Amino acid sequence: MPTTRPVLPELPEGPGPSAPAADGVPQQLVDRYGRTVRDLRLSITDRCNLRCTYCMPAQGLQWLPTPDLLTTAELTRLGRIAVERLGVERIRLTGGEPLLRRDLEEIVGALSALRTSAGAKPDIALTTNGLGLEKRAAGLRAAGLDRVNISIDSLDPQDYAAITRRDRLADVLTGIAGAQEAGLAPIKVNAVAVPTTVEERAPRLLAECLRRGWQLRFIEHMPLGPRETWSSQDVVGVDQILEVLRGAGFTLTEVGRPDRRPAALWRVAAGSAVGQEHPAGTVGVIASVTAPFCSDCDRTRITADGRLMTLSLIHISEPTRLLSIS
Repeated sequence: MPTTRPVLPELPEGPGPSAPAADGVPQQLVDRYGRTVRDLRLSITDRCNLRCTYCMPAQGLQWLPTPDLLTTAELTRLGRIAVERLGVERIRLTGGEPLLRRDLEEIVGALSALRTSAGAKPDIALTTNGLGLEKRAAGLRAAGLDRVNISIDSLDPQDYAAITRRDRLADVLTGIAGAQEAGLAPIKVNAVAVPTTVEERAPRLLAECLRRGWQLRFIEHMPLGPRETWSSQDVVGVDQILEVLRGAGFTLTEVGRPDRRPAALWRVAAGSAVGQEHPAGTVGVIASVTAPFCSDCDRTRITADGRLMTLSLIHISEPTRLLSIS
């Protein structure tokens, strides 16, 4: 069983959040641990069209009523506050599945029109399962979307169907092709590592991603699904993932965590693994459980109903409603 490590340092004695402006709104988002937020995860829906076994039950969840979801105008206003007043430089649109929002292009266009204090457009990314992306990729790129992360735990159709409870892998691959054609690059693939299949699935997935020119990121299984469904025994830690990949024949060289991003990276040398040649590339591991990076994390999240969440594996702060800020 992987071991977990402390995620936050002792509280510093220095000042906490930066001094507020004349209207009482702080000029930066700084928490009590001295971490300054530069990256905003903006959830635009809680609904999803897959039923991944590690995420939700087969019948789905009780979704938020539509009137409770943030509107396009509210999402735009929160983005403006974050970028123009609080120093946020990167926005990632998440869900649920964000492609289920019919107004996604409008949301992206409004956010891409914002400018940071340095006069730069915020970096705008999308995390998606890829279903239907081929129909919207060009419009999203034209609206200002920079890149996408696609959630794929396996490139074997039967395996994918068992994980997601939906036989939709071919549709996902079509969506990725549309994203590449639209210029949404690089394509990053997110895959949750699970104990029962990691030795077989992880090497095959990495080899195929390298051949297709995608950047693979393994994610440790985090307690983000339904209550009482997560166990530390379900976590495949970073050390085990690397051991499996090296045992399969991949030559890995550690790079680290560039720009404090969640994924620690390793360079993969060109070679042969799982019986096939593969080009050079990279692989990442988001080790939120066994090697947490909370001490220098610069991310925060706004939920689909407008609550600001400060996340760690040991604490979730009391949510704060933000729409009263102008």
